[in-house]
Amino acid sequence: MAQFEEITIDQGADATIQLELINQDGSAKNLVNHAIAAKLKKNYSDSSGEATAFTTAVTDASSGLASLSLTNTQTDSLKAGRYVYDVELSFVDSGGATIIERVLEGRITVTPSVTR
Repeated sequence: MAQFEEITIDQGADATIQLELINQDGSAKNLVNHAIAAKLKKNYSDSSGEATAFTTAVTDASSGLASLSLTNTQTDSLKAGRYVYDVELSFVDSGGATIIERVLEGRITVTPSVTR
């Protein structure tokens, strides 16, 4: 089951979220050969075309570290308010099947910008 987190980002500013993914036993999740994807949108029922995709990167696979980021152009185009998001990991198992795991989900609050 995915962990739930509330995040606040500033409209019109670059935003980077650092993730430290761990297993249930507390050890670092091994992200070797994993891909990461994350999107945010105004509500769950919005079509996927209305979602904003994060730029994602596994920054240290053996330590379970990854990052999500939005540029200032992306955050400037978001209206102030609440959004929902999730983060998924994917990998191909030894049988060739793609396994997808949602690791994080929650709400993002975009605070309004005065200086534009």
